[in-house]
Amino acid sequence: MKPLRIGTRGSKLALWQANHLRDALREKCGVESEIVVIKTSGDLHSNAPVEQLGIKGVFTAELEHALYDRRADLAIHSMKDVPTDFSDVCRLSIVFEREDPREVLISRRGESLDSLPARARIGTSSLRRAAQLRRARPDFEILEIRGNVDTRLRKLDEVEYDAIVLAKAGVTRLGLAERITEVIDPAIVLPAVGQGALAVEYLEANRDLVRFLDRLEHRETVLAVTAERAVMRTLHGGCRLPLGGYARFEGESLVLDACVFSEDGAQAVRARGVDSCTDAKSAWDLGCRVANEMLANGADKVLAATSRATVR
Repeated sequence: MKPLRIGTRGSKLALWQANHLRDALREKCGVESEIVVIKTSGDLHSNAPVEQLGIKGVFTAELEHALYDRRADLAIHSMKDVPTDFSDVCRLSIVFEREDPREVLISRRGESLDSLPARARIGTSSLRRAAQLRRARPDFEILEIRGNVDTRLRKLDEVEYDAIVLAKAGVTRLGLAERITEVIDPAIVLPAVGQGALAVEYLEANRDLVRFLDRLEHRETVLAVTAERAVMRTLHGGCRLPLGGYARFEGESLVLDACVFSEDGAQAVRARGVDSCTDAKSAWDLGCRVANEMLANGADKVLAATSRATVR
C-alpha cells in the first residue's frame, strides 16, 4: 500500500501538526504517510487582514481542493480555522487530546494585562480578541498583526507592539512557552471555538479506508468541540466574528461558556450551559441550547452589527 498523503499548510505550526499526525498514524495505527505542502489563501495573502480576504475557510479551502483533486488523501487542520459549513462530500475526524485552548499574553517587558501602561499597543489579528481586550482595557490601542507565530514574535521584539495575544496551543507546540507572560483567564478573553484542537479531513467516499482515525480520537475533546461548534453553527458565526466558545469537562459534566461581542467590546451577550453529555448528539444539543439562549438575549443583533462594521 502506498503511503497516505497528508495535505498541510507550510508554516512551522502546520508542519508540526502534520508531523504529529504522521507519527501517530505510524505508531498507533500502523499506517505510513507522507506530507504534502499546499499553499492556502491565508498564506498567499499573509499581510492582508483576514476580514478583507472575503474567503470562507481562508486556511482550509485549498486543502479541501487537494482532497477533491486527489493530491492528498487527508488534510490536517487547526479546528478553530474550520468553518461549520464545509463540503458535503468531506468529513472531519477530531483527533488527539486538545491542547490548552486559552489565550496568552506575550509582552516585551514582562507586564501582565493589568500592569501594561495606559494606551499600550496590543497586536492581534482577531476581532474576537480585540473586542474582549477593549472590554477589559478600553485604553488599549489594538493594532492589526498578521503572519505566523515567529513573524508576530519578531514584530513584537522589533518594538512595533508592547504586547501580542496568541493561542497558548500554538506557542506551546512550537516550544516557545518560555515567551509567555500571562495565561489569560477565559473570563477575560474567551477562546475561539475549537481552539487547541486538531482535525483530519477526508473524502466521505474514503470513510471505510480511514476508519483507523477512530483510534486517534479523544472522547472529551470530541464532545467539547462538538458543543462549541453547535454554538457557532446556530449563531451563523465564524472565525471572523467576535464569537468565543469554551467547553470543558468538570467532573462528569460538560460545561460550556459562550459569548458574542460588539466590535468595540461595549456590548456582550454571554450564556453558560451544563450537561452530562455522553455522546456527540447530546453535546451538540447543549451547544444549540446555549446559542438559542443567547439569541433570545439579542446575540443576533450584536453579531449583525459587527458583521456590517467589518465589511465597510
